Amino acid sequence: MLDVAVLMDSVAPNRLEFVKPPKSLLSKVGKAIGEYQLIREGDRILLGLSGGKDSLALLHLLNHFQRHAPIQFEFAAVTIDPQADTFDPSPLIPYMESLGIPYHYVREPIVKLAETHMDNDSYCAFCSRMKRGLMYRTAREHGYNVLALAQHLDDLAESFLMSAFHGGKLKTMKAHYRIDAGDLRVIRPLVMVRERQTADFAKAAALPVIVENCPMCFDMPTQRQHMKELLAGEEQQNTHLFKSLLTAMQPLIRDGLENT
Repeated sequence: MLDVAVLMDSVAPNRLEFVKPPKSLLSKVGKAIGEYQLIREGDRILLGLSGGKDSLALLHLLNHFQRHAPIQFEFAAVTIDPQADTFDPSPLIPYMESLGIPYHYVREPIVKLAETHMDNDSYCAFCSRMKRGLMYRTAREHGYNVLALAQHLDDLAESFLMSAFHGGKLKTMKAHYRIDAGDLRVIRPLVMVRERQTADFAKAAALPVIVENCPMCFDMPTQRQHMKELLAGEEQQNTHLFKSLLTAMQPLIRDGLENT
């Protein structure tokens, strides 16, 4: 693992300014922060920054709440570069430098490792597990106690259906929980946000979105893409679909909150 820690200078040249997110995003994230007790006094938060629209939107949201919330917290970001031919997140390095945010860029040959270490996993599952482990390691090495991830309400709904249809379980991603090792909390501030909201913000703010084109993931339609299409078709008939799903998933989203 190579961790390139980019420590920013407050007077860095060509400094960019953060973009204020729209009120529609701020209200949803603010509600989630309060509802699920996501951020606490003195937290040191490490944002998992892939370079996609969702994590870039969350970067700017965290900056806004850091400046305006009634509590004090720090945040930094980490990007895991899997060294895939079709995915290069390195343009994030100068972007983060220009914003002046502490930043960790971790290079790990995940694609190459998958060839010999995947066992019975799918490539996506292996890559996801590797990335999560590297983010945990980076958090521990640099003293962060919270990992922030950028999954949104659409992601939770798709996971809910995938688990019910293919796993026979009622399960989805949690808003806030403590990992099994006990030393880190994981938060998802976008759990009430729709994907189209982060897409609209990223486009309006001209955020430098890095498109991930993994051939192992995109050569064939995935279960998640099928669920996305199923939900889109149902939403055409029921405009309150995601509001209803958010209510239905509350016990699953809140699972583990009492132990944080």
